[in-house]
Amino acid sequence: MQHLIRGARDLRADIFRGVALWFIFINHIPGNWAGWFTTRNYSFADATEVFVFLAGYAGGIAYGKLMEREGWFFAASRVIGRVGTLYVAHIFLFVVFTAQVGFSAATLDRAIYLDELEMDPLGSDPYTAMLMALLLLYQPAFLNILPLYIVLLLLFALALPLIGRPWLLLGLSFALYVLVRALGINLPSWTGGGWFFNPLAWQLLFVCGVVIGYAPPGRAALALPRRRWLIALALAFLIPSAAVMLAAWHAPQLLAEIPGPWTALLQSVDKAGLHPLRLLSLLAMAYLVVCYVPRDAAWLRSSWAQPLVLMGQQALPVFCVGIFLSFLGRIALEKSDGFAMQAAVNILGFLVLFGVAVIAAWYGQKVRGGRAAGAAQPLPAAMRTDTA
Repeated sequence: MQHLIRGARDLRADIFRGVALWFIFINHIPGNWAGWFTTRNYSFADATEVFVFLAGYAGGIAYGKLMEREGWFFAASRVIGRVGTLYVAHIFLFVVFTAQVGFSAATLDRAIYLDELEMDPLGSDPYTAMLMALLLLYQPAFLNILPLYIVLLLLFALALPLIGRPWLLLGLSFALYVLVRALGINLPSWTGGGWFFNPLAWQLLFVCGVVIGYAPPGRAALALPRRRWLIALALAFLIPSAAVMLAAWHAPQLLAEIPGPWTALLQSVDKAGLHPLRLLSLLAMAYLVVCYVPRDAAWLRSSWAQPLVLMGQQALPVFCVGIFLSFLGRIALEKSDGFAMQAAVNILGFLVLFGVAVIAAWYGQKVRGGRAAGAAQPLPAAMRTDTA
């Protein structure tokens, strides 16, 4: 398996992105006991924040180097190419997932599936719904992460010239975040209410990842200082947050009894606009990871870590298959939610996601190998310009 893992990468980003993808699969299955152990139970931030932050981190590493080497136009064109790939993947996933949910709702007589996953418009006005989906103005539940990523990359392509001035980039990003939250600005949606994940707010988290990941020519990436007081501050924020989230999930009556404005504050922690508490939670966790998980940690290359690393490196196919599998897992747990079925859904789900990562890595390796062989193949003598 080791030969399938791409080298010269920060494996910390890969393994935690793999964990985030696994958690997204788990959290999309109602009644899944494994969901008790995911980050959403212990932090204001969940797997989506991890995924977006690490996407920015990886983008800062890859496209920042390309920007310095080839210039803005070429780097931006590569980003736009990635946007095209994500768009095609999103539309394919939209078609497959809506067909899966619609067929299941009709076969099992469970119209509630359509209501919960916001697919009713496909029945009442299918042609308009399809058009709005193509324009990203209609996003059923579970199908809103890739559109978010698409817009973040489009904004990133425009902001690439500022990547060499990280503090300016970060300042402008923060100013946009404050403006968006203060004025309630969001992108429009066909069903009303704006996008579930507001890209104009979530761009700040993406940019934080970019700034940390980017390494200027001849210099290392931004080094976060390891200070005891910063570590203590991060823990002083995360530990009470964990207690609050555990209470919110398992003993909400305790939160209702807290005097003062705290209950109202906690109820205002929205996900669509990336509430500051969600942002701070992710940044605090990232800081602790940087402090306690060195880039060259031996366990990152251990045999047990390799499946998660590989899943993180093949994020797009793993994510798409995970959405499809999560609905199958839901149907399975509605038939039986005993320990045996719970174990089967989670273990088989992980194995399938890992298998998809292996196949995608193997195929990508074959394609890259074929290109390299083609580039190294000498031209026939009749076509060579250096032939005497």
